[in-house]
Amino acid sequence: MDEALKQEHTTQVGATVRALLGNLWLPAVFLAGLLFCYLPAFHHSAPHGVRIAVAASTHTTSTLQAEFDRTSPGAFDLRQADSVQAAREAVLDQDTVAAWRPDTKNPQLYLAKAQGSSLETVVENAVGAATAAQHPKAAAQLQVHELVPTLPDDTSGTTGLYLALACTLPCYFMVVSLQRAGFSRRKQVLTYVCGALVIGGLTYVVPAYGYHAVTKNPLILLYLCLMAEAVTLTSFGLVAFFGRFFPAVAVVVFMMLGMPSSGGTVAIDMVPAFFRFLHPVLPMGNVVDAVRDIGYFHHENLLRPTLVLSAWIALGALLILLGWVKELVRTPAESAQALPPAAPVDDPTMEMPLCTLTGRATDRNGLPLAGATITVTTEHGRGILRATTTADGSYTAANLNPGSIIVLATAPGHLPSVTRVRLHSIRPVHYQDFSLDTRYAPEGLLPV
Repeated sequence: MDEALKQEHTTQVGATVRALLGNLWLPAVFLAGLLFCYLPAFHHSAPHGVRIAVAASTHTTSTLQAEFDRTSPGAFDLRQADSVQAAREAVLDQDTVAAWRPDTKNPQLYLAKAQGSSLETVVENAVGAATAAQHPKAAAQLQVHELVPTLPDDTSGTTGLYLALACTLPCYFMVVSLQRAGFSRRKQVLTYVCGALVIGGLTYVVPAYGYHAVTKNPLILLYLCLMAEAVTLTSFGLVAFFGRFFPAVAVVVFMMLGMPSSGGTVAIDMVPAFFRFLHPVLPMGNVVDAVRDIGYFHHENLLRPTLVLSAWIALGALLILLGWVKELVRTPAESAQALPPAAPVDDPTMEMPLCTLTGRATDRNGLPLAGATITVTTEHGRGILRATTTADGSYTAANLNPGSIIVLATAPGHLPSVTRVRLHSIRPVHYQDFSLDTRYAPEGLLPV
């Protein structure tokens, strides 16, 4: 008896541990992202190869570079310019972040706050210190000019990041929420495409016309819509391959890696090399660059954001297509069947995709069994639901959580049939047929 109680206790503890691990993985992903992505990128930002155009001779530029390398190795990359005008043009073309004329009598520094106020401060302090080291009296005469000021309602130049976030989080949650809607794949894709366009449109209209935090250039609307479509379609495409864990993959790609590498709050020249490498690849960094270029510069650096965002949309479409092919190959006949819509839920925002079990119950001759009872329980025998077969022997059990279940089919005059079914959220519908043998009574008696 003690052994039985001990075994039951061990089983309950194991089930509790599995339940915790199965439901706490998403908070664990957020915790890991904050500790290993956000913290390394933001807690101690430092310049890395910040480009400054120097309107001076090659010898003077080399001398200044040597001084910078001595005091801040690898922090700044000085590039010689033939004139002050050429140095200024380098800033306006985003080839450099600042233009510097290291003249002993009239030193000038030209900055672009639109490239990030934090980077502007770092450059101003570094140039001021270098000027003081070369010519102590000239440091007090250093004149700082703002070449590309920000809008009054975008004082820190970070609006692009918040626009990118507004196109990321709602699209991600839209995909998570609609997994419970019971839509067909075609209807889901249509809903996602239209929903992303609405999100992108609102993300442009409200800041541009409500807050005046971004210029009223329709090109910004285009890139915000591209961003929304990229996040939506790629997130939905991940469902077929990662099932209930697709939110973790989407969060890691679009948020945990995307935000530190975006250059939105901290300039990309001030984050570690890993995030600088991701900046031109991930959608968030590209939409931040596009919004910044359209709003403050010459619209000449839009090729990469256009290609990258389009590539992410193409990737999402490819994943959706491969997921459809995967399902079609696995169940070629059943995949084409229409599915009953899933029952609505009170708050589906953070619910994982549920499954539907369907099939037919027949006798050993293949004739349908109408009125047969299909009972679904957990592996520990706790009842989940019951369904009754229709006239053609078919049944449907909807809104089942992914995992292992026990399915029992019973019918009067027939032996029961029981089987274990493993439900995967990768496939919204699973199929399980039952063939029940006739139950015979002892010889001379009628079957029960």
